[in-house]
Amino acid sequence: MMQFSNILLIGALAAVALVLIAGVVNMIRGGSLERSQILMRWRVGLQFLALLIVMGILYFRH
Repeated sequence: MMQFSNILLIGALAAVALVLIAGVVNMIRGGSLERSQILMRWRVGLQFLALLIVMGILYFRH
């Protein structure tokens, strides 16, 4: 059985990947620049969250 921390990390990384893919698709289709900026801000925030989760996992597994 997967631990909660593993599920949380996989979820955070999946969210980053989905937002990244959405941004690339928006860019390829020639979507609005405003939408690209919003997606980039979401991606950066989700990457920060994923990094905090990794740091928390490493700290509490010590």
